[in-house]
Amino acid sequence: MTPLEFLLLLSGGLFSLGLYGVLARKNAVLVLMAIELMLNAVNVNLVAFVRYVVGGDPVGQVLVVFVITIAAAEVGLALAIILRLYRNWNTVNLDRISTLQQ
Repeated sequence: MTPLEFLLLLSGGLFSLGLYGVLARKNAVLVLMAIELMLNAVNVNLVAFVRYVVGGDPVGQVLVVFVITIAAAEVGLALAIILRLYRNWNTVNLDRISTLQQ
């Protein structure tokens, strides 16, 4: 198995675990962690393709930095929303939150 195949297999596995976490979890914090896992799988994919296919062009690393920046902003905003939901309704269960009306 070549290093590119290993990295693509690793990335696919991470993305699959993240997708399962998004679809199966009811806790909002765990869903956020699963989304972060999916974004990290994309980062591994970008770095692998830049290293082994393009030949070391730094464009992929720049894209990875942008993805990490967007992921950090997403986590900050999502955690603020989750904290507000918890303060209002004392739950972070997504099924319970979707049925609450104010």
